[in-house]
Amino acid sequence: MSTSSINTFKHTDDQKKRKKIIVGVIGAIVLYGMIMAYSISICIGYGQYGIIGDAPLMCALVISTLSFFFAIFKTNGYLFNFKEYDMLMSLPFEAKTVAGCKFLYMYIKSLPWHISISIAMMIGYGIYAYPSMITYPVWLVLTFFVPIIPMLVASFFGFIIARISAGFRKTNAVQTVLTFIFVLFCFSLRFFIEDMFKEDKVEDTLTQISGVSDSAARFYLPIGWFNGAVTELSALDILLLIGVGVALFAAIFLVVGNSYRNINSALKSHAASKRYKMTAQKMRSVVHAIAFKEFKRMLGSTTYMVNGILGLVLSVIFSVFALVLGFDKIISFITKDAPLTAEMLQPAIPLIIYFFIGMFATTACTPSLEGKSYWIVQSLPIETKTLYKGKMLYNIYLTVPIMLFSTVCICISAKVSLLNSILYVILGLLLCAFSTSWGCVCGVKHIKLEWENDVEVIKQGAAVVIYMLPNMFVTSGLCVLVVYLGMHFEHTLITGVMILIASVLTILSYSRVMKLANK
Repeated sequence: MSTSSINTFKHTDDQKKRKKIIVGVIGAIVLYGMIMAYSISICIGYGQYGIIGDAPLMCALVISTLSFFFAIFKTNGYLFNFKEYDMLMSLPFEAKTVAGCKFLYMYIKSLPWHISISIAMMIGYGIYAYPSMITYPVWLVLTFFVPIIPMLVASFFGFIIARISAGFRKTNAVQTVLTFIFVLFCFSLRFFIEDMFKEDKVEDTLTQISGVSDSAARFYLPIGWFNGAVTELSALDILLLIGVGVALFAAIFLVVGNSYRNINSALKSHAASKRYKMTAQKMRSVVHAIAFKEFKRMLGSTTYMVNGILGLVLSVIFSVFALVLGFDKIISFITKDAPLTAEMLQPAIPLIIYFFIGMFATTACTPSLEGKSYWIVQSLPIETKTLYKGKMLYNIYLTVPIMLFSTVCICISAKVSLLNSILYVILGLLLCAFSTSWGCVCGVKHIKLEWENDVEVIKQGAAVVIYMLPNMFVTSGLCVLVVYLGMHFEHTLITGVMILIASVLTILSYSRVMKLANK
């Protein structure tokens, strides 16, 4: 409660903080409004095709899936290896109580997402299904319990990953690898689900989605309990959903509490090698030293590592599959035999790769990651613009090799001409530079130095959201635009224009960073 933006707004006299909070609230309202509009549109489709009875199932399925993935990415930052660990553990509370409260804090932070989806789908369900009045309070109350079980399961997986990695000397590296394996496995399930949707008719697709939700309810019982509680007002389903969630919460944190201190101690400690030898230290320029410092910071945070290189890993996987299987086959599989050829999609190759690589820019969060040590950085005998150059250099080191590799692989697979391949590489490099500089603009402009764990900066920070959402939407729109233009103009001309636009945007963003550094 003390760290909430509402509490800060009530008590702070800093007008900059108050303006940032207001802008953040407006942005959240817009974002939640978009989610609610999308959720209502699902119910409209269900209602028009006479399958509105499956709306509660879909509501519970969406909330459960969303809460599971949110918890997977946040567990390490909220439950383990957090900054105030020593202070909290010195208080007269059991370890399981501290762990349970950290989980509840994570639950409360993600609750607005779940409520916005649930209320919107409840409205859509009410418009078409005409349920009894008691359905609405039951729906609203159970909304608070639907995300608990999947979040507990995800937290338990995070606990297992942390428990395994705590036994190794390189705990963060092992934890990151295990998390990546699990996340990539979850992403691979998407293709099995998509395989069910082979028809392009709206009614058939909705019917198939309904069938998927029915199947999910048979395997994941809480979805069925929510559906039974809302549609049939079953007291047994209500008690099961609430009772199992509470019982599972108590059981999991009883287990977690027994190893909680050991895991955190292992994650916060670093063993020294017995074979260590003093050698001459390498000389680096200040900018390269700052870039290396960012590299070490990423290695020290599983949350930072997973979010920072997930898009890069997906880009490499996509390009390797395209090289091995063929770009045309990959496109045919993704678009489900839509009338799109590999040649038509050639102008969009750099943008397709950038969609993965540009998902996350380290520069959007690294200024905020300085946190309470920011005053130390400011006291160093280096200019602020040099600091930002070092942070941008690290993102360049991270993204450019992957962009080169992926672009070359897909150009070979798509049989792109040599001239266009060179132009695609140039455009890809400029997009990396733009992503880096624009991310730094967002990171500096919306810097947040007061945070309890890095999740609040890496995943929930205003800078990351402002960078990520417009970037992804604009990239998707540009992919469609260049494919359309490619049907009427030469691909070389289109790429040349895109290179010019990317160059201008990069120069403007870099100039903006340097101006912010001088303030």
